[in-house]
Parts: sequence; structure tokens; C-alpha cells
Amino acid sequence: MHDDDEPVGRVLGRRQALILLGAAGATLAVAGSTTASATTSSPGAPDICTLDCVVKPEQMEGPYFVDERLNRSDIRSEPSTGQLVPGTALAINFTVQQIRQQQCTPLPGAMVDLWQCDAFGLYSDIPSQGSRGRRFLRGYQNTDQTGAARFTTILPGWYTGRTLHIHIKIRTTGTNGRPYEFTSQLYFTPEFGAAYLRTEPYRRKGPADTTNSRDSIYRNGGAQMLLRPQQTGSGYTADFAIGLDLSNTQVGRPD
Repeated sequence: MHDDDEPVGRVLGRRQALILLGAAGATLAVAGSTTASATTSSPGAPDICTLDCVVKPEQMEGPYFVDERLNRSDIRSEPSTGQLVPGTALAINFTVQQIRQQQCTPLPGAMVDLWQCDAFGLYSDIPSQGSRGRRFLRGYQNTDQTGAARFTTILPGWYTGRTLHIHIKIRTTGTNGRPYEFTSQLYFTPEFGAAYLRTEPYRRKGPADTTNSRDSIYRNGGAQMLLRPQQTGSGYTADFAIGLDLSNTQVGRPD
């Protein structure tokens, strides 16, 4: 079994999100969509976000977060050697927004951390896994003025008791002026995961022993954190939008 932490945060339902946004007349996007949210706007007014930029559940940090403060967009290499870890390339384009005065606006300057296991289920800088001092598949980016942060990584492998996933942490400042953290995990559809695990180098470990439906963490809102990668050359690209309610102190407190 996995040894991740207890879950925190909450999932907003469709009705709750509409109440929060005051956007009953807006066109709704499907929760977990990998495209930017549709908007409703009027001349001179900020865009009003749809359900897609709101309903993102916070999930557990887990035992493998290390605050490396490694500022880089491409996290595939081991910094000490420059060598790339084996695996299929995955580019993730994040759009981070904040909910404020019933509107969604870009959130610049937020620190977006990404970390994950390699193609064989190993995390870097974890003494119990024999990877102390190594920092592959870890890094952060600050969002730009449009709320965008872009990473190049690999499709993750798996380890016992967990479905395929990538960890994300967003750090910024809450409306109360205190540090604010949003932590969650990104997933893949079972069909996509099963297909790439049959390719090299993933096939050497075989199929994952835990699917989304059997993963207790995924069942706590994971369907709203699905990536839907599209093939681009020999790799894949996925877009993902996240909306943050910076007044929610329960979600915002450190994990």
C-alpha cells in the first residue's frame, strides 16, 4: 500500500461553483478539461471564468516532496550530470487563475512545483530509495503575466499501490496576506496509461498494479485532475487550467 498523507481540501460541485462565480448564464466547460476555460465577457470588463477553472480538488502532498527550489522548465535531467532520464516526453502547459470578485483573472508570480517518479517508479532525493542528492524530475516555474507555467517532463512510471500520477504544488499569497499553498495530483485515463506502459522503457516493469478506480487518492476527486495528452511528434502535450480561491484558508495552509 502507498504511504501518502491524509487528504485535505474539498471538491466544489457544479451548483457550488456557480454560486461562487455568480455565472449562471455562462457557458460551462467540463470539469477536468485540458483546454483553457471558456469565458463570458463584456466590453471593458474582466472575463468571467467557467466551471473548468474552479473545480479542482486539492489532494495530498505525499511523502516524496522535497523543496529543491530548482528553477527550470525542463525537469527531465539530473542536474549533476545533465543526463536525461529515460521516458516519453510530456509537455504540460498550466494556466493558473484566481477567483476574485466573482471573476477569474490570471495569477502571475505563483510558484508552480512539479515532481514525479521516473519510468520505473523511483523518485529522486529519497534516501530510502537510494536516490539521495539526485534531483531528476523535480523543478518549479513562476507563472507569467497570463498565469502560464510550462514544463517538459516524461510520462510517469508506477509503484505499488498507486495509479499513474504527477504531483503539483502552487505557492502564492492568500487574500489574508499569508502564504497560500494548493497541492494536488494529475492523472491519466486508464486507456492512455495502459497504452504507453506497453512501450519502452515502461514495458520492462509491466502494467501498473493499481488502476484509477482502485486508487483511494484518485477516488477523492481525481477525475477532475485528468490530463488528456495529445501526441506531438515522438512525445505528448497537455494543457491544464487551475482556478484558486485565495480566500480559502483551509486549502491555502501549508500541507
